[in-house]
Amino acid sequence: MRLIAYSLTDVGKKRDHNEDSFLVQDELSLYAVADGMGGHQGGERASKMALERLASAVSEGGDRPDALQALREATQAAGAAIWGAAQEDEQLHGMGTTLTTLWFQRGRAYLAHVGDSRAYLYRDGRVQQLSDDHSWVSEQVRAGMMTEDEAKESKFRHIITRSVGFEREVQVDGAAIPVQSGDCFVLCSDGLANYLESDELARILQSRFYRDIPRLLVDLANDRGGDDNITVLVIHIANDAARGAAGSPPAASDEDDEDDDRGEQTNPKAVPGA
Repeated sequence: MRLIAYSLTDVGKKRDHNEDSFLVQDELSLYAVADGMGGHQGGERASKMALERLASAVSEGGDRPDALQALREATQAAGAAIWGAAQEDEQLHGMGTTLTTLWFQRGRAYLAHVGDSRAYLYRDGRVQQLSDDHSWVSEQVRAGMMTEDEAKESKFRHIITRSVGFEREVQVDGAAIPVQSGDCFVLCSDGLANYLESDELARILQSRFYRDIPRLLVDLANDRGGDDNITVLVIHIANDAARGAAGSPPAASDEDDEDDDRGEQTNPKAVPGA
């Protein structure tokens, strides 16, 4: 399995600091986005601490056969560490973070998710949202109490119902997704998701080079208001996707660089990281 990641984070147009963080650990085949909350100091610290503890727990856990449970436990460990730090410093009370993670092992993408950051899969010209938003408005929509259009305009749309670290323990959503060569996964914070529908994301992924997608999507979010921090992480699956865990991808040729990084390709090859 060859994994190529492209990433970008941006403060947006309305905030004076960035509480988003992202993780690219190619040697672990581990990728994540975290959107912190709890004020300038707390939010930034929570998102960074979550990713540090996540990577440490996954690395120390080794190649467990129960990868999804291992990823859930790593997410829980990150939450416990954040909660513990907040108990020791009252200026950090209430800090927490979203955490949306993909861990690629043995031909599958294992997803662990808390909060309203998102995970998408682009395959065969279509985008599927893999994660459910843990937000008040999304729960109202799922319960049939609010329409999608009403949710977009609601003043409560930024209220999340689950976060990592706000409490000592949190319920972690999980899924195991079989991967195929040519798949493209997108992780993002709500600073992008609030401005973008799945069908528009599919059109963008189909027509552009994957290496250009993070910058294009960040610019799109800023052009549409940039109300929040914006983080985008694109993970492209290339060659032998169903055979095993990924390591560092071998270098692609110049021809690969030019011809095989478009979303419209049915079996694109890897392109070295930007």
